[in-house]
Amino acid sequence: MRITRIVETPIRLRGEIANALVDFSRHTVSLVAVVSDVVRHGQPVAGIAFDSIGRFAQSGILRDRMIPRVLAASPEALHDEAGRLDPARVLACAIADEKPGGHGDRAAAAAALELACWDLTAKLADEPAYATIARHFSRGPVRQVPVYAAGGYYYPGDDLTRLRTEMRGYRDLGYTAVKVKIGGAALRDDLARIEAVLDVVGAGARVAVDANGRFDAAAACDWARALSPYGLRWYEEPGDPLDFELNRQVIECYDGAVATGENLFSVADVTNLVRYGGMRPGHDIFQMDAGLSYGLTEYARMLSVLESHGFDRRCAYPHGGHLINLHIAAGLGLGGCESYPGVFAPFGGYSPGCVLSDGAITPTDAPGFGLEHKAGLTELIDDLLG
Repeated sequence: MRITRIVETPIRLRGEIANALVDFSRHTVSLVAVVSDVVRHGQPVAGIAFDSIGRFAQSGILRDRMIPRVLAASPEALHDEAGRLDPARVLACAIADEKPGGHGDRAAAAAALELACWDLTAKLADEPAYATIARHFSRGPVRQVPVYAAGGYYYPGDDLTRLRTEMRGYRDLGYTAVKVKIGGAALRDDLARIEAVLDVVGAGARVAVDANGRFDAAAACDWARALSPYGLRWYEEPGDPLDFELNRQVIECYDGAVATGENLFSVADVTNLVRYGGMRPGHDIFQMDAGLSYGLTEYARMLSVLESHGFDRRCAYPHGGHLINLHIAAGLGLGGCESYPGVFAPFGGYSPGCVLSDGAITPTDAPGFGLEHKAGLTELIDDLLG
């Protein structure tokens, strides 16, 4: 098997939503295809992936640096000992000559490329990606993955009636847990939003809140004290994701679970969070996202760091709310993953064949990640492949 071409295109997200810091209406995503010389049903088999949600497309880094490196490599340099495509070796080739540290946009660019190779590998084996991932890491896949509906964003002209309607919609779909944004309004108003969600969903253990790094240490701790009476599922990313001392201070004043990690893009970052961030085994939640952090190869190393420090991988709930992370969670036996049932089209959410029951999603058995079966993505993938 040889890679014959690699193509990328930026896709703009649909919808006008915001969190406490970011307006997503101008965000884009890199859609990537790694095309092989294996032909089935009259078409070359291609691996498809993207660089997760909530950042921007990485067209320049991919086209100018990473794709040329991979295409210039010999097939042997990209294969394992059995002659199969090895996503880890593709990643190593893509980031050759890059200095260590500074894990920013290039981590997402590399991830899109590496994850497309996992999709291609699964398609060549004619199996769903979760099965390929589980076998590669010597695990048994977990078919039903607990999920929560990530919503509660800020909309133009928003009010509590719209928020309650949104939450009822998630409940009616079969979600038993949800997440709502905080920090984009005054404390009093955001507490009213939380209480409106609780009215619909019920117990605080079913509701998480996410500040998206909005607060300084003093505000983060003030919020922790205000949130404590609600008994929430977790308090997510109260401050800057690299301010591990702030995270530790919040944990010291908050008995509930703290969740963080979606903006940590390397093993070194996760190691520092474990060392200095005060995270408690069996209590707090890690949300690293393979699509933002060099792909599944680096993500698996992050899990190894957690386990070597006494954390169970079931404390990992990847950020992102899309099909790729659903397969990763199923293949690696994670605690669950995020779901975007109503936002970030066309990438957010799952394909119609994914069955939701009692707050858990079962992925389909379509080969690879099944992105071709996702509403809105089918046509974009066709256009990308030409």
